[in-house]
Amino acid sequence: MTIAYFDCFSGISGDMALGALIDAGGQLSVLESAVNALGLEGEVEVKARQEERGHLGGTRVLVEVTEGPARSVPDLVAAVEGARDAPERVRELATDALRRLGVAESRIHGRPVEDLHLHELGGADTLVDLVGSFWLLDSLGVDTVYAGPLPTPHGLAGEMPLPPPAALRVLEGTGAVLQPDARTVELVTPTGAALLAAGARFERPAMRVDRVGYGLGGRDEPGNALAVWLGQPVREAATVAVLETNLDDMSPVLVGALLEDLMAAGALDVSVTPILMKKGRPGHALTLICEPDRQYAMAAAILERSTTLGLRISHVERVISGRRVMSVMTRWGQARVKVKEAAGRPIDVTAEYEDVRKLAHDAGADVRLVARSAEAAARKELGIE
Repeated sequence: MTIAYFDCFSGISGDMALGALIDAGGQLSVLESAVNALGLEGEVEVKARQEERGHLGGTRVLVEVTEGPARSVPDLVAAVEGARDAPERVRELATDALRRLGVAESRIHGRPVEDLHLHELGGADTLVDLVGSFWLLDSLGVDTVYAGPLPTPHGLAGEMPLPPPAALRVLEGTGAVLQPDARTVELVTPTGAALLAAGARFERPAMRVDRVGYGLGGRDEPGNALAVWLGQPVREAATVAVLETNLDDMSPVLVGALLEDLMAAGALDVSVTPILMKKGRPGHALTLICEPDRQYAMAAAILERSTTLGLRISHVERVISGRRVMSVMTRWGQARVKVKEAAGRPIDVTAEYEDVRKLAHDAGADVRLVARSAEAAARKELGIE
């Protein structure tokens, strides 16, 4: 499985995304196919060339548009839906991105989406940026896209607030991480924001990097580029969200039930530690670990099912061993055993408690004896001494 990570240290725009993906091994012919599929042959020409921004070299893609019709959001969506030569997944993502742009602009200008003509987004070039980027990702065999924190300037660029309102609206509710930035120029364009909002998860994955591409922006400034890393996910490491809160007015019986509910709701792990809180009151420190894309759902579950009024969320790197489950036969019956692996090699085993407990109960045997028997059978089968 190939994954892509967009390292947006200097922001992201549609043309920067195209350049980074071509620099990472994508073909310019994919963009030409996108132009043809969208019916823009006489209106758009795409070019790619090598340039430098300071000491950084990369690919600069230019989407040159001649005079064409003004397109409303429904026009843009219809153009994508009609591009039948493009892969279905590409059309779905591009359509999603366009609709996000339309909703954002509608909220800003207070007008129905159907009445909006997105002149400022370039019409034809917006189509090529979005369809081209998603098509390049598809051609590179990318299954999952991730994105890092986005630089967020403050102030004005001419009469435009920074960051641009349209980009902020597009990123609402997506989990995007916005970091303060001292620059006073637009770094994340609405099209770049829509590309990530529709197709990326906002977290940094553990991965083995195979290729890196740099897409250069239009401003001739050092470091004005977007990096795309292509590679393979590493199973042994991952970023997880840690949710923490203190409970000082909740019955221990209800705390136990809360743990069971949170595990059933999708937590990777939940623990409770006795603590002494203000005014000498005994309490409980609740810690929950989950996948980052589940953090807000888990936070809502904690707020709804406990007495806490708030909680803390942080992201940490979790390093885990490989694991799988196998079944073995004991003289009491079949039981599952968890196999711990390192670099694909089995190094230890642990009997599945519920399985050996049931076998022991049914046979009137010692659960410890049944567990040791299951683990010994697994070790023998795996060749672990």
